[in-house]
Amino acid sequence: MLDARSTVLFKTLVERYISEGQPVGSRTLSKHSGLELSPATVRNVMVDLEEAGFVSSPHTSAGRIPTALGYRLFVDNMLTVRPLVGEELTEISGAMQPDQPDQLISKASQLLSGLSHFAGIVMAPRHPTAKIRQIEFLGLSERRTLLIIVSADGDVQNRILHTEKKYSQKELTAAANYLNEHFSGLDFGQIQARLQIELENLKNEIRPLVSAALSSHSGTSSPSCVISGERNLLDVEDFTSNISLLRQLFDLFDKKASIARLLRISQEAEGVQIFIGHESGLAPLDECSVVVAPYEVDGQVVGSVGVIGPTRMAYERVISLVDITARLLSSALSEPSTSIKQRIDDNDKKAKNTNGKWAAYSACS
Repeated sequence: MLDARSTVLFKTLVERYISEGQPVGSRTLSKHSGLELSPATVRNVMVDLEEAGFVSSPHTSAGRIPTALGYRLFVDNMLTVRPLVGEELTEISGAMQPDQPDQLISKASQLLSGLSHFAGIVMAPRHPTAKIRQIEFLGLSERRTLLIIVSADGDVQNRILHTEKKYSQKELTAAANYLNEHFSGLDFGQIQARLQIELENLKNEIRPLVSAALSSHSGTSSPSCVISGERNLLDVEDFTSNISLLRQLFDLFDKKASIARLLRISQEAEGVQIFIGHESGLAPLDECSVVVAPYEVDGQVVGSVGVIGPTRMAYERVISLVDITARLLSSALSEPSTSIKQRIDDNDKKAKNTNGKWAAYSACS
């Protein structure tokens, strides 16, 4: 821990660098810290902070900037988070309309992106409990079969199955009839559980086809990652001079799997989590910070929302933005009858307690 003088100087340095984006010199710190210290004394403190790994000196300037370790110290011990109020809070709550659940995930991602001016990310929930109304099989070619799934709410999904043999239309119809007769109204998890018991009742000819259908649906039921505003990062001054980093970032956004893993990790802890630099465990994010929070449906965590931006971000604002979005998304998905005004009031009260320390959290641990 730093002594009182070093704490004030370091906090001033971080806040000015976040605000202005320029290395902070000793004269600036002497003038704006509120301490009666000479520039020479400030320089001595900066040397100590640099040796401790909290600040660094860019080659082109005599000023200093925070390191990832320095940001972690700042976030954990010196940051006071202020709840969102006014137009921003009204905009988020107004967009989280409980009568449009299918659009909430994409809206949340777009809101986080638009209000933070960085990339907004949302992990959509799994849908293992979707009830099946009807299943059909359609032969496409020698070893390719189209699986058509109609859910109870009318959603239609298609899967292409690669089978070991060619099935006749009679066999395809028999497999569909068996599933529809015995399992209509159940979800795929329930169907799989029952089939373990009733597998011997299936004819040998259609057993592999049914197994392929269940495996296909299980493989595609993982949560999807929705990302909005990636292009905002092209305007971030910290990134514009590093084309290689931008390419790595956009490749990461394109593949999504690694980001999805990071979001799943964040769901294992309560409240807002902050990954700074290498803490994410993803090399393309070494110059970035990720602020994420889980959201719930009826008390059960089903996904995460967050923001990806540079380490030089206004943490006190982004944390509040992510926190209230997660809370209001949870409310909209769980309590569709709650009025917008009531949700604002309830979540504003909760958010007022959101300040102070933020525990260090590493995806590598």
